[in-house]
Amino acid sequence: MSLSSEFQRQLTRRALLGRSAFGLGALGLSSLLRENLVASTPAPSAGGDPAAILRFVPKAKRIIFLFMSGGPSQLDLFDPKPRLNELNGQPMPESMVKNERVAQLQGQPLKCMGTRYKFARYGQSGVDISELLPWTAQMADDITVIRSMQTEAINHDPAVTFMQTGNAQPGRPVIGSWLSYGLGSNNRDLPAFVVLVSGTGTGQNLHTRYWGSGFLPTVHQGVQFRSKGDPVLFVFNPPGMSSEVRRRILDGVRDVNQQKLDAVGDPEIATRIEQYEMAYRMQTSVPDLMDSSQEPASVYDLYGEEAKTPGTFAANCLLARRLAERDVRFIQLYHRDWDHHNQLPEGITKECRQVDRAGYALVQDLKQRGLLDDTIVIWSGEFGRTPMSQSNTSYDTYGRDHHMKAFTAWVAGGGFKAGGLVGETDELGFSVVNDRVHVHDFHATILHLMGIEHTQLTYRSQGRDFRLTDVHGKLLPDLLA
Repeated sequence: MSLSSEFQRQLTRRALLGRSAFGLGALGLSSLLRENLVASTPAPSAGGDPAAILRFVPKAKRIIFLFMSGGPSQLDLFDPKPRLNELNGQPMPESMVKNERVAQLQGQPLKCMGTRYKFARYGQSGVDISELLPWTAQMADDITVIRSMQTEAINHDPAVTFMQTGNAQPGRPVIGSWLSYGLGSNNRDLPAFVVLVSGTGTGQNLHTRYWGSGFLPTVHQGVQFRSKGDPVLFVFNPPGMSSEVRRRILDGVRDVNQQKLDAVGDPEIATRIEQYEMAYRMQTSVPDLMDSSQEPASVYDLYGEEAKTPGTFAANCLLARRLAERDVRFIQLYHRDWDHHNQLPEGITKECRQVDRAGYALVQDLKQRGLLDDTIVIWSGEFGRTPMSQSNTSYDTYGRDHHMKAFTAWVAGGGFKAGGLVGETDELGFSVVNDRVHVHDFHATILHLMGIEHTQLTYRSQGRDFRLTDVHGKLLPDLLA
């Protein structure tokens, strides 16, 4: 039985009207109802019922997704192409690029662009890693590099949306929300889904819907923890408000909301009740979480001095480990500024310096604490970059356009293979030629490691059952330990 069928008994007003009213008057009435009551089948307020969807023994309990927003160049980091270097500045073969989609290079000459960076082989698998990532190279035996990732969106917003929701159109739940809905939370004092952001933000915008719950009840949306001011907006008591007074007010609001919930059965009211209670509990749990001053010096020796500066990627990686220790289900780190259409050498060097050591430190920290075995760590952007140059073919100032046909990610822990290399692209890095890993298949495999059969994690909205993998997705055994 799918998860959606577990809750057919309880209806929102919109669902009731949809099933029983057919006249123009009913249509007029439905237009007056609030837009956020569109969900047809409510989820339980505390998350899903794992018994309904768990089909395998879970290998992982939680996920840390290190999202490199903007699209890192796989050709300069993980997928060396000697032939591309040989053809640098020459036209791309027409047979390879004819009628293929490009983003900003449309209508321009498509010239081969090699890389200025040296690669070496690391680990037992002999995976090639760029000189830009010396720390990542040290953990080659802990990670599996996937060179054959593919997506279906060629511009940033739809591609980020696709990677997070399995669909390029906004409005669907992101993967963290799906896991919150399906598996619930293991820590009643913290959200099941937490978001951390780093980078200057001068590149592509990060929309809050990238951690939104879509048509799922909003209790499952991600909660952004901030590096300045209050970590979570409006959680703490305002001046002059004591905890005792706050508690009495919340009790009164809860009683009123409960009466309304009993009367109309709207799951969003249950969400509000839970969110008020969670916020009250977070007044105690969040300050303790955010205070890393008691971490030993050895931790900062591992992560580097940047980990002492709130809001840096290193500080967020350390915070991600602290969240993992507290059994937060899904921890999303967004790091911006990877959109290198020009001046790529300058930009990618800067970004790698910010993320390389911290990513390595996070994996090693989890490993030495016994957490890596049941924590999935993912490093990926929304797409990759083209083997064609943008702006010019100078090794000092070249850039690359968006590329959806082939890009690279790496994974570690949580049942993924360690020390592996999956997938292959052609000699110029334009297309996948072996072991394609489509985003839908990637999602299905992640859910499998969390113990979920991806076709069973569904939610009925607007007359149909939706799922993270839409109508696609297959398990990728080559990625599994």
